[in-house]
Amino acid sequence: MKDQLKPGKLKSVSYAKWGYIFIIPFFVVYIGFTLIPQFLTLYNSLFENYRVGLNQIGPNYVGLENYKALFTAQSDGTILILKYTANTMIMWLMGAVPQFVIALLLAVFFTSARLNIKGQGFFKTVIYMPNLIMAAAFSMLIFTLFSKVGPIQLFLEQQGIIDHSFDFFAYRISVRSMVAFMNFLMWFGNTTIVLMAGIMGIDQSIFESATIDGANAWKVFFRITLPLLMPIFVYCLITAMIGGIQMFDVPQVLTKGNGLPNETTRTLVMYLNGYLGGKNYGMAGAISVIIFIMTGVLGGVVYKMLSAQYKEKTSAPKYHRKLQRGKEA
Repeated sequence: MKDQLKPGKLKSVSYAKWGYIFIIPFFVVYIGFTLIPQFLTLYNSLFENYRVGLNQIGPNYVGLENYKALFTAQSDGTILILKYTANTMIMWLMGAVPQFVIALLLAVFFTSARLNIKGQGFFKTVIYMPNLIMAAAFSMLIFTLFSKVGPIQLFLEQQGIIDHSFDFFAYRISVRSMVAFMNFLMWFGNTTIVLMAGIMGIDQSIFESATIDGANAWKVFFRITLPLLMPIFVYCLITAMIGGIQMFDVPQVLTKGNGLPNETTRTLVMYLNGYLGGKNYGMAGAISVIIFIMTGVLGGVVYKMLSAQYKEKTSAPKYHRKLQRGKEA
């Protein structure tokens, strides 16, 4: 009959073909808006291109001169890019260390079967809320609170702790602490939720086996939870480090772009932004390339170190081996 299909005429669906078709938009957007700009940045970093008044200088090919200029010491012996790199890493560490410590504690606390915390959805919402606030708005809020006419300054004056001559923005430790505190407050909730998801993905029978064996909470955390959570922890750490190297909006708004005091809070991206404001695209491109290389190297080192520890610790955890032997028996 005509409506009967012959076996040789049957058509099968090519899932591989449709898979490639569906991911084409991603590659088009990535190549157009990420890959090509990256190569253009590298290309422009080899040119001299800036403006003096109304006169445009360049673009003139200068090779690696922009990179040499970045690592040339100033009259006082300071290499600015190294100084701003140190500023960036110090402020990131000041916020990242408490961020990961508290995020780990909260993640273990909320996912503990022993505690069985109720209302986890409410707590997740509350701790994630600071992440929804714009960094610029958060910075303006902190600036207003700690300014010389702000409520914190007035309260401390009324208590006789400080006088009106004191200025929070005149001391390196106080300004860096404010930047670190804002970065911590905005991101610890996101880190907590990601780590909670990682802990919830661990086989609960492993924890039950450890409990039966009499392991206390510390042993469970250090010998089971932390080693098995290491891939998620490495992901959080590397993404946090990338964000820390690219730190810009919080110190930019808090110090009005000046890196007060004495440029001790000026970051690498603030340094880059200064050249963009002066239309010196060659130097800005060179700084961008250095930040890219620095990010790749640090990310690779952290991944290599922590991944090696993860492989060693999870090769055959004690309680996991006992559990497997129990199942086989």
